[in-house]
Amino acid sequence: MNLFINNLAWATTEEDLLGMLSQYGEVTSVKIIVDKFTQRSKGFAFAEMPDNDAANKAIAELNGANIKGRNINVNEARPKTERPSNFDRKDRY
Repeated sequence: MNLFINNLAWATTEEDLLGMLSQYGEVTSVKIIVDKFTQRSKGFAFAEMPDNDAANKAIAELNGANIKGRNINVNEARPKTERPSNFDRKDRY
């Protein structure tokens, strides 16, 4: 199951999230999303856990938890939807 974690403190690292989530089961990946210009965290991350039961337990116990002074939100990630780029918009002209 893919997890979406947001409201992260900028100081939160992928290792922090890996350690937190691995208490509930195997974690195959963790990726904090960073701004491409400043390389600073955007305050959210995605994680993947192959065991759905472990992922659901992590969601139930970590959603609203205080991590580094911030109450994080943990949910199942929704599939990415295609959005038209600004160049494809027909209402621009």
